[in-house]
Amino acid sequence: MADVLQVEKREKVGSAATRRLRRGGLVPAVLYGHGEANEHLSVPVKQVQTMLRHHSKTVTLEGAVKETALVNHVHYDPLGIEVLHLDLIRVNLKEEVEVAVPLHTKGQSRGVLSGGVLLENLHEVEIKCSAGNIPESLVIDVEELDLGQSMTASQIDLPAGVSLVTDADAVVVHVEKPRGAAAETDETAASEPEVIAKGGADDDEA
Repeated sequence: MADVLQVEKREKVGSAATRRLRRGGLVPAVLYGHGEANEHLSVPVKQVQTMLRHHSKTVTLEGAVKETALVNHVHYDPLGIEVLHLDLIRVNLKEEVEVAVPLHTKGQSRGVLSGGVLLENLHEVEIKCSAGNIPESLVIDVEELDLGQSMTASQIDLPAGVSLVTDADAVVVHVEKPRGAAAETDETAASEPEVIAKGGADDDEA
């Protein structure tokens, strides 16, 4: 079920007006799309925080405006703590939209069990689906991932009705070999030619 935001229309816009809103526990927002006029709104900060905890992609607007909207962008302060502004797009829950959703790994990879390090190249991916069918997150199973191996976006399990927009060949995760082991291998490889060279010199002298 989509989170509900109780919105009020903003009569004044601009830096001074938005600062007053934030001091009053409200977050400024703008609603646009579907060829209709933009609506300048305000939303209680507590409702915005709840929406973010739920990772909601679509919300139901009630109060001064009654719409279903897609959370297009959340603007934060430079520290990434306080929400400064919301961008909302009018949607029909049946229409297809492109959105970014969080990506999580599942399981412990073989490579990590062998001493390697799992590195996540992507923390979210772009998908396409109906606005009412946006998953909260996606999961990629890394249990079979061994040392030196990687997995691409094409290997993510997608729910029915969801298609991938991110490049299917984009590397999502990979396992690096232990740094110490790599250094030891390099040293061994570097020393071997010296042994051969010394052996060759002795043979020539004999």
